[in-house]
Order: sequence, then structure tokens, then C-alpha cells
Amino acid sequence: MSSGDTSEAGGPAGVATLVTPWVVARVAGPSMTPTVRSGDRLLVRRVARGDTVGEDAVVLARFPARPKLLVVKRVRSAVPGGHWVEGDNPFVADDSRAFGPAVVVGRVVGRLWPRPGRLARRPDQP
Repeated sequence: MSSGDTSEAGGPAGVATLVTPWVVARVAGPSMTPTVRSGDRLLVRRVARGDTVGEDAVVLARFPARPKLLVVKRVRSAVPGGHWVEGDNPFVADDSRAFGPAVVVGRVVGRLWPRPGRLARRPDQP
């Protein structure tokens, strides 16, 4: 996952926050397939400290164990230390199952390219 200007010290647990209120993130990898695919461009809005992030929200997050890595995942629940996030692809476990709680730094608003629009619900939900 890569994005625009996304590094500023001082986030929760020493995790960098997003510098600008809006960023465009480019997805790399299959962890969110079929909802988001590698190469998709997503519009992301920065999450301020204290903002509520609900379950099932697709977010841009960092793991305190790997603070330089930005990931696009889906929030499963709020937990001590942040949020439990998982990808929609059950065969890829590069998420909280491997790295523990994540710090959400942005909420995905929608897909800009190649299929503009809102993102679908979790594949396992009707």
C-alpha cells in the first residue's frame, strides 16, 4: 500500500499520522480482495485523535510493531491499544492476526480508480 504525504511523528503509540486531511492511497497486494484490488486508488480522509471508527469501516492503518507500513483493512472491533483490523481475503493474514491491534490513521471514503464509487460490504455479509 502506498499513498501521498503520510508521515508525521506524534501519533498514538508513536505511530505516524497523516499530514494532510485527504490522501489518495494506491493499494498493493491481495489482502482486501474482492472489495479492493491491487492497483485501486482510494480516497482517504484523515482520522483525528478521538474520532470514532465503526466496525466494518475500511481504513488506512499502521501497526505499532511495523510503524512505517500503511495498510488498507476492515475494522472488526475496537480493542485496547487501537482497533482489530483484518483483510477481506481470508487467505492473507497480514493484519491484526499477525501484528496485533492497529492504529487507524484514515477512513476510506471511496474508490477513485478504476471503478469509482463506494466500497462494498464485507463479502461474508448479505
